[in-house]
Amino acid sequence: MTTDPRELAATFAAAAPDLAAAVAGWLRALATERRLAPLTVEAYGRDVRQFLVFLAEHLGGAPTLADVGTLKPMDVRAFLARRRGGGIGDRTAARQLAALRSLAGHLERRHGVNAAPIRALSAPRLKPGLPKPLAADDALALPDAAEAAASEPWIAARDAAVLLLLYGGGLRIGEALALTGADVDAARASAALRVTGKGGKTRLVPLLPVVVEAVESYRKMVPMRPPAGEPIFRGARGGPLSPRIVQRLVEHLRGVLGLPATATPHALRHSFATHLLAAGGDLRTIQELLGHASLSTTQVYTAVDPTRLLAAYHAAHPLGGRP
Repeated sequence: MTTDPRELAATFAAAAPDLAAAVAGWLRALATERRLAPLTVEAYGRDVRQFLVFLAEHLGGAPTLADVGTLKPMDVRAFLARRRGGGIGDRTAARQLAALRSLAGHLERRHGVNAAPIRALSAPRLKPGLPKPLAADDALALPDAAEAAASEPWIAARDAAVLLLLYGGGLRIGEALALTGADVDAARASAALRVTGKGGKTRLVPLLPVVVEAVESYRKMVPMRPPAGEPIFRGARGGPLSPRIVQRLVEHLRGVLGLPATATPHALRHSFATHLLAAGGDLRTIQELLGHASLSTTQVYTAVDPTRLLAAYHAAHPLGGRP
């Protein structure tokens, strides 16, 4: 599915025109005012589309703005119950409810719709999951395998460069695919990449020479030249490279390499953080490199690598050296 809010709204055929237009405005606000990541906008759009399809069946016709104002908590619970019957877990259910609550707030502010019953629903309590990093050898094998699997040399160089940015720089997939020529030129001059992450927060990420060389190799080989300000990573037809292409690539490679299903593009970011921590990196530095707003978000990696935490404790405490 496209991440363009206007195109996303065109897929909401189950809704009446007034509600579809309101949803389009909400998606634009998510992308431009709140500056949510494209993948988040895409996921929220998909969640609301599923809800509108449910409502069309539930109400016996295309839902309107006025219909949203008559909904009760039981209507939303019925939707979530159906989705759970389809096999979704707590995390997906929580995201879908977050999307509906966000839309409800937008409809209240911009269209005067009484959506308080939707906003009042609480999300399911989630058990915090631990990151699932790859072993260092497996993380290093992915870019090499990507080069071997590609049908054309420039695509091989592209895929290797993207995966190296994820593992070598700890970038989110959306951050890597949003890089422009100006971003890379500035990084080459300073050996640090300026990355704009979630919520528009900017951070500096040092780039290892091998990562810089991989990106430059791709730029020399790619047959198309994107306009200034557009992403450098392109698909086979010339448009910006889709995150889904990278996800499918890693799905293929984990079969080739015998990796578990947890081997995803985002797992390379987890691997970046975990391997830095294991090698002696401190949490504050890793927090800055990842662009986490709170240190508590970064602290989850200490649970992944307790050996590193215990070693630091024994080395630092005055009693650590005593038998």
